[in-house]
Amino acid sequence: MAKEIRLQMDEETYAELVRQAAGGQVEPDRYAAQLLTADLARPRFTAAAKAFADEHGSAFAEEFGAGTTSHAA
Repeated sequence: MAKEIRLQMDEETYAELVRQAAGGQVEPDRYAAQLLTADLARPRFTAAAKAFADEHGSAFAEEFGAGTTSHAA
């Protein structure tokens, strides 16, 4: 079941939220919810990725090589 959180922000922050939401053609409240959800999920994803790399990294490197050390995203 969805929960509701009320947030207060200054006018400048809200204007930026509206601008970014419009760029993705999403309502500002839905866009804010997407940002918050992604931000809360990021530590779990990072921890899972690290655990996977720790467990399987050497086998992957043996099979496919170490590759580059670039951090480009």
